[in-house]
Amino acid sequence: MVKDKHGMGEPDKDGEKVSLTTNSGEPVPDNQNSKSAGPNGPLLMEDYHYFEKMAQFNREEIPERIVHAKGGGAYGTFTVTNDEIAEYSCADLFSEVGKETDVFVRFSTVAGSRGSADTVRDPRGFAVKFYTNEGNWDLVGNNTPVFFIRDPSKFPDFIHTQKEVPGSGLKDPTPQWDFWSLSPESLHQITILFSDRGIPASWRHMNGYSSHTLSLYNESGERYWVKFHFKTDQGIKNLDPEEAKRIAGENPNYHREDLWTAIENGEYPTWTLEAQIMPEEEAEEYHINPFDLTRVWPHGDYPPIEVGTLELNKNPSNFFQEVEESAFSPAHLVPGIAPSPDKMLQGRIPSYDDAHRYRLGVNFENIPVNKPKNAEKNNYHQNGFMRTDGNLGSGPNYEPNSFGGPIEKPSVKAPPLKISGNADRYKPQERIDNYKQPGDLFHKVMNEEQRQHLMDNFAENIKPVDEKIQKRQLTHFYKADPDLGRGVAERLNIDITEAVDQKLIELDDTKIRNAKKVEDLL
Repeated sequence: MVKDKHGMGEPDKDGEKVSLTTNSGEPVPDNQNSKSAGPNGPLLMEDYHYFEKMAQFNREEIPERIVHAKGGGAYGTFTVTNDEIAEYSCADLFSEVGKETDVFVRFSTVAGSRGSADTVRDPRGFAVKFYTNEGNWDLVGNNTPVFFIRDPSKFPDFIHTQKEVPGSGLKDPTPQWDFWSLSPESLHQITILFSDRGIPASWRHMNGYSSHTLSLYNESGERYWVKFHFKTDQGIKNLDPEEAKRIAGENPNYHREDLWTAIENGEYPTWTLEAQIMPEEEAEEYHINPFDLTRVWPHGDYPPIEVGTLELNKNPSNFFQEVEESAFSPAHLVPGIAPSPDKMLQGRIPSYDDAHRYRLGVNFENIPVNKPKNAEKNNYHQNGFMRTDGNLGSGPNYEPNSFGGPIEKPSVKAPPLKISGNADRYKPQERIDNYKQPGDLFHKVMNEEQRQHLMDNFAENIKPVDEKIQKRQLTHFYKADPDLGRGVAERLNIDITEAVDQKLIELDDTKIRNAKKVEDLL
């Protein structure tokens, strides 16, 4: 094989390829789609390939986090300012206006190592631990409302493309653009990532999103789907790429220092929590799959309602114990809040805690920052590394028992979720459009200056990549918006007609922008 300077090798040629297998040698029939109960149903425990893939991925590095390794955090409070949400959820933390809940928030970059710079172009993690009276609720999201992929089986592969290449240990844009160009569902996220918002000026000046759809249920057993948004009250501020590079060289902990300094000076940052609510029955007929992590719900269809205010007002006293050892998981929910059939969310639920058990030990929730503050932790788990809470004493370590041990509480059971379908690996087909929303973001939301910056950023980053991959990605840009495809192509000195299907070139730009599915035009 001929290798480039980073050891990646040349793009593969057409022909027979080596079969992908599990660690035991079993051929893998589908590496792109997890096995679910029906096209939109929850994932199945029998999907051994997915669990093996994630278990292997979670154990790749020690001791830092594989993703979101570099970050900082602070304590604060969440205060309910509008109890309208109590109509949809019986969660105690939403029960009345003025109710306060202690929180710990961790911000992070996604791809870099623990020693990387804060001001790189990368999504930012935005993880909030609510210490509620009913246990800890972790709202684990990012500063973007969407993500690169919609199926968790692709996650380890995607993250590998963001890391150093295995041959040289150096950064190379080839893997990420190769992956993105072969995964058109990533287009919405990378349009945000390479926009002006791709490098926040500080953690205080960016929004946070649940990204995933969650579910709420009330005391009557009615279910609603919800997306949460933390809107910064400081206003959105970003860094231009050259300024970000300069700061990275001078102070790689720039964002961490900014948050620490602001809180020490009494300049407590705040965010307004908003929620988009969708009645359960509307999900099936809505023109967008509401559980697709690559899509947003238009605010005109589901206007956000105010929920409360998040304020950060106390710095950690020991960075390692409180920030590095903090552990968040989308599996940590409380009565009134439940998962949805979002396949990425379903995949994250077992994976996060598994990663924490590997990184911090099986008793990671005994670490003070992770322990429930306002609720008892009663179960029959025992032993394991770093057990420090009495280990059940001499009491019973099984259930049911006759000695007064903790028992289940049926009253907090979530309403049943109706599912149907054959157990299989489903390639998304219905209500899937990878181009409409990123195209609207470019054409309708961004102003002319922002559009120029986006095209400059795209071209600058993809410039070193093989032309075959460039042209494949240009096709996706063009399908989202012809002006986007042409603009990036011009910056790369590529004739757009050599990259895009001639039938598409011959169509009117407006027709492409308004098409329900661009593929239907070809």
